[in-house]
Amino acid sequence: MNYEEEEYEIDIVSMTKTELAMLYAPDLTPHSAVNRLAKWIACNKLLTAALRRTGYRKTARRFSPKQVKLIFHYLGEP
Repeated sequence: MNYEEEEYEIDIVSMTKTELAMLYAPDLTPHSAVNRLAKWIACNKLLTAALRRTGYRKTARRFSPKQVKLIFHYLGEP
């Protein structure tokens, strides 16, 4: 199945890095959650490459819906 066809329980919308990171690590502080998400992205070369093709830069403050969907595809839904 293509990642664009996958269904998720969480709505796929534009999210700030903090919003998305807190979904993956609600037990951490926002800063620590963002750092963890950034590390997961950097360690996943396929995800990093896919995000770059969408115009993603690590200095961006928001993820587009397409980028959120890619993250869910490669890291799993939070």
